[in-house]
Amino acid sequence: MNAIVLYKSKYGSTKQYAEWIAEEIGCQAVEAGRVRAEALAPYDTVIYGGGLYAEVIAGLTLLTKNMEKVKDKKIAVFSTGITPIDCRDYYDRLVLEKNFKNGVPENMRIFNFPGKMILSELSLPHRTAIKALKKLMSGKENPTEMERLLVQLCDADGDFTDKTAIAPLLEYVRGEK
Repeated sequence: MNAIVLYKSKYGSTKQYAEWIAEEIGCQAVEAGRVRAEALAPYDTVIYGGGLYAEVIAGLTLLTKNMEKVKDKKIAVFSTGITPIDCRDYYDRLVLEKNFKNGVPENMRIFNFPGKMILSELSLPHRTAIKALKKLMSGKENPTEMERLLVQLCDADGDFTDKTAIAPLLEYVRGEK
Protein backbone atom coordinates (compact mmCIF):
# COMPACT_ATOMS: atom_id res chain seq x y z
CA MET A 1 0.00 0.00 0.00
CA ASN A 2 1.28 3.43 -0.95
CA ALA A 3 -0.53 5.73 1.48
CA ILE A 4 -0.45 9.19 2.96
CA VAL A 5 -2.27 10.55 6.00
CA LEU A 6 -3.36 14.18 5.79
CA TYR A 7 -4.81 16.09 8.70
CA LYS A 8 -6.05 19.46 9.86
CA SER A 9 -5.83 19.81 13.62
CA LYS A 10 -6.57 22.80 15.82
CA TYR A 11 -6.29 21.37 19.32
CA GLY A 12 -4.18 18.26 18.70
CA SER A 13 -6.47 15.23 18.77
CA THR A 14 -6.73 14.95 14.97
CA LYS A 15 -2.94 15.20 14.67
CA GLN A 16 -2.58 12.48 17.32
CA TYR A 17 -4.87 10.12 15.39
CA ALA A 18 -3.07 10.93 12.12
CA GLU A 19 0.26 10.04 13.71
CA TRP A 20 -1.11 6.80 15.18
CA ILE A 21 -2.56 5.78 11.81
CA ALA A 22 0.62 6.68 9.92
CA GLU A 23 2.71 4.71 12.39
CA GLU A 24 0.44 1.65 12.07
CA ILE A 25 0.52 1.57 8.26
CA GLY A 26 4.08 2.79 7.81
CA CYS A 27 3.58 6.08 6.01
CA GLN A 28 3.87 9.77 6.76
CA ALA A 29 1.34 12.10 8.35
CA VAL A 30 1.31 15.55 6.76
CA GLU A 31 -0.55 18.73 7.61
CA ALA A 32 -3.20 19.12 4.90
CA GLY A 33 -2.44 22.82 4.46
CA ARG A 34 1.00 21.88 3.12
CA VAL A 35 -0.38 19.63 0.36
CA ARG A 36 -2.04 20.37 -2.96
CA ALA A 37 -4.40 17.86 -4.54
CA GLU A 38 -1.91 17.29 -7.39
CA ALA A 39 0.62 15.93 -4.88
CA LEU A 40 -1.73 13.00 -4.12
CA ALA A 41 -1.21 11.44 -7.56
CA PRO A 42 1.46 8.89 -6.49
CA TYR A 43 -0.66 7.45 -3.68
CA ASP A 44 -3.20 4.64 -4.00
CA THR A 45 -4.61 5.32 -0.51
CA VAL A 46 -5.39 8.73 0.97
CA ILE A 47 -6.44 9.12 4.59
CA TYR A 48 -7.78 12.49 5.67
CA GLY A 49 -8.60 13.68 9.17
CA GLY A 50 -10.15 16.86 10.48
CA GLY A 51 -11.81 18.15 13.60
CA LEU A 52 -15.58 18.44 13.59
CA TYR A 53 -16.87 22.00 14.00
CA ALA A 54 -20.60 22.69 13.66
CA GLU A 55 -20.94 19.45 11.65
CA VAL A 56 -18.17 20.45 9.20
CA ILE A 57 -15.00 18.34 8.96
CA ALA A 58 -12.18 20.90 9.00
CA GLY A 59 -10.30 21.20 5.71
CA LEU A 60 -12.16 18.42 3.94
CA THR A 61 -12.58 20.61 0.86
CA LEU A 62 -9.06 19.50 -0.11
CA LEU A 63 -10.73 16.24 -1.14
CA THR A 64 -14.33 17.23 -1.87
CA LYS A 65 -13.32 19.95 -4.33
CA ASN A 66 -10.84 17.61 -6.00
CA MET A 67 -12.80 14.37 -6.19
CA GLU A 68 -11.94 13.97 -9.88
CA LYS A 69 -8.22 13.84 -8.94
CA VAL A 70 -8.73 11.15 -6.28
CA LYS A 71 -11.57 9.13 -7.79
CA ASP A 72 -9.33 6.08 -8.39
CA LYS A 73 -7.89 5.98 -4.88
CA LYS A 74 -9.02 4.28 -1.71
CA ILE A 75 -10.01 7.09 0.64
CA ALA A 76 -10.64 7.07 4.36
CA VAL A 77 -11.90 10.21 6.08
CA PHE A 78 -12.00 10.57 9.83
CA SER A 79 -13.32 13.31 12.03
CA THR A 80 -12.62 13.98 15.66
CA GLY A 81 -14.98 15.56 18.12
CA ILE A 82 -16.71 15.18 21.43
CA THR A 83 -20.09 14.01 20.14
CA PRO A 84 -20.46 10.40 21.31
CA ILE A 85 -19.77 7.89 18.56
CA ASP A 86 -23.09 6.16 19.22
CA CYS A 87 -25.00 9.27 18.06
CA ARG A 88 -25.18 7.84 14.53
CA ASP A 89 -28.35 9.69 13.58
CA TYR A 90 -26.66 13.01 14.25
CA TYR A 91 -23.49 11.98 12.49
CA ASP A 92 -25.05 10.29 9.49
CA ARG A 93 -27.78 12.83 8.92
CA LEU A 94 -26.16 16.17 9.70
CA VAL A 95 -22.42 15.64 9.29
CA LEU A 96 -22.54 13.56 6.13
CA GLU A 97 -25.17 15.76 4.51
CA LYS A 98 -23.20 18.91 5.26
CA ASN A 99 -19.84 17.56 4.07
CA PHE A 100 -20.98 15.37 1.16
CA LYS A 101 -23.85 17.15 -0.55
CA ASN A 102 -23.83 14.60 -3.41
CA GLY A 103 -23.41 11.61 -1.09
CA VAL A 104 -20.29 9.79 0.02
CA PRO A 105 -18.30 8.55 -3.00
CA GLU A 106 -18.02 4.78 -3.41
CA ASN A 107 -14.23 4.82 -2.98
CA MET A 108 -14.51 6.52 0.43
CA ARG A 109 -15.34 5.40 3.97
CA ILE A 110 -16.03 7.76 6.86
CA PHE A 111 -14.95 7.26 10.48
CA ASN A 112 -15.51 9.29 13.63
CA PHE A 113 -13.13 9.25 16.60
CA PRO A 114 -13.48 10.74 20.07
CA GLY A 115 -11.41 13.90 20.39
CA LYS A 116 -10.65 16.23 23.20
CA MET A 117 -11.97 19.48 24.54
CA ILE A 118 -9.81 21.11 27.13
CA LEU A 119 -11.85 24.20 27.97
CA SER A 120 -8.83 26.20 29.12
CA GLU A 121 -7.12 25.59 25.72
CA LEU A 122 -10.03 26.70 23.53
CA SER A 123 -9.74 29.87 21.48
CA LEU A 124 -11.93 32.80 22.50
CA PRO A 125 -14.27 32.32 19.50
CA HIS A 126 -14.75 28.63 20.38
CA ARG A 127 -15.35 29.35 24.07
CA THR A 128 -17.84 32.06 23.11
CA ALA A 129 -19.63 29.76 20.65
CA ILE A 130 -19.91 27.01 23.26
CA LYS A 131 -21.34 29.41 25.84
CA ALA A 132 -23.85 30.74 23.30
CA LEU A 133 -24.84 27.20 22.26
CA LYS A 134 -25.33 26.14 25.87
CA LYS A 135 -27.46 29.20 26.61
CA LEU A 136 -29.56 28.67 23.47
CA MET A 137 -30.12 24.94 24.07
CA SER A 138 -30.71 25.36 27.82
CA GLY A 139 -33.45 27.88 27.14
CA LYS A 140 -35.54 25.53 24.99
CA GLU A 141 -38.90 24.64 26.46
CA ASN A 142 -39.08 21.07 25.12
CA PRO A 143 -35.52 20.16 24.08
CA THR A 144 -34.89 17.08 21.96
CA GLU A 145 -32.58 14.36 23.19
CA MET A 146 -29.81 15.74 20.97
CA GLU A 147 -30.33 19.27 22.31
CA ARG A 148 -30.04 17.97 25.88
CA LEU A 149 -26.86 16.13 24.89
CA LEU A 150 -25.42 19.30 23.36
CA VAL A 151 -25.93 21.12 26.67
CA GLN A 152 -24.00 18.35 28.46
CA LEU A 153 -21.24 18.38 25.84
CA CYS A 154 -20.72 22.11 26.39
CA ASP A 155 -19.30 21.19 29.80
CA ALA A 156 -17.11 18.33 28.54
CA ASP A 157 -13.55 18.91 29.61
CA GLY A 158 -10.96 16.30 28.88
CA ASP A 159 -8.98 14.24 26.42
CA PHE A 160 -11.13 11.41 25.08
CA THR A 161 -8.71 10.24 22.36
CA ASP A 162 -8.37 6.47 22.12
CA LYS A 163 -5.83 4.73 19.92
CA THR A 164 -7.98 1.60 19.73
CA ALA A 165 -10.66 3.62 17.89
CA ILE A 166 -8.54 3.55 14.70
CA ALA A 167 -8.92 -0.22 14.25
CA PRO A 168 -11.88 -0.09 11.80
CA LEU A 169 -10.10 2.49 9.64
CA LEU A 170 -6.95 0.37 9.59
CA GLU A 171 -8.98 -2.70 8.57
CA TYR A 172 -10.55 -0.73 5.71
CA VAL A 173 -7.30 0.68 4.30
CA ARG A 174 -5.56 -2.68 4.61
CA GLY A 175 -8.43 -4.36 2.78
CA GLU A 176 -9.32 -6.55 5.73
CA LYS A 177 -12.92 -5.40 5.84
